[in-house]
Parts: sequence; structure tokens; C-alpha cells
Amino acid sequence: MKDKFENKIFMNEEQEDWARLSPQQRYLESCKLWSTYRTLGGCLDPEPDSQSPFDFPELQRAAAPILRIYENGERL
Repeated sequence: MKDKFENKIFMNEEQEDWARLSPQQRYLESCKLWSTYRTLGGCLDPEPDSQSPFDFPELQRAAAPILRIYENGERL
């Protein structure tokens, strides 16, 4: 599989390792990243964007409901 990536230019070894993963492996690794993000206190609520043409502050709720991510049927 090394031949497939010989002519590609990567910024670092980590990017090359990621490119070598199959789509299924990348998906599983991404799930781990989301789990870590949530564990460290990351929030999935979108941040207000005053530059957006769809920003209507008068229509925004005080607090948006938190979207829960489920992995393998378990709540994160």
C-alpha cells in the first residue's frame, strides 16, 4: 500500500497515517475524537454568528437544547 502514497505530499507523518486508514477505520477514530471532545467539556451548541445573513437575535432562544451524541447505544 506504500506505493499508493509515494507521490502524495503530506504535511506530517500523522496526516500520512490518517490517509492510510480505511474509511471504516477513519470513522472509528473520529468517534473516539468526538468522545474525547465531549469528555473534555466540548459543547455541540452552535455559536452565534452575527455576520450570518440568517442571524436573527430576536428569534433566538435563551438556551438551545443540547444535542446528545450516542455511540454504540450509550450516551456520551
